[in-house]
Amino acid sequence: MNELIIAFGLFLFIEGILYAIFPSKMKNMLKKIDILKISQIRFSGLTFAIIGFVIVWYFKT
Repeated sequence: MNELIIAFGLFLFIEGILYAIFPSKMKNMLKKIDILKISQIRFSGLTFAIIGFVIVWYFKT
C-alpha cells in the first residue's frame, strides 16, 4: 500500500511539473483531446493502463 501512495505522489509531481513548465502546450493538448472520439480516448487509456501494469508487475517480480 505504501508503494501505491508513493506512485500516486510521483504521478502528481510529474503532472504538476509538466503544467508548471509547459502551461501553453498542456492547454493546447487538452483542447486536442476534445476532438477525439470517446472510443479513441478509452482505447488509449486502456493501453496505458496495461503498459503501466506490465511495468509494475515486471519490476515487482
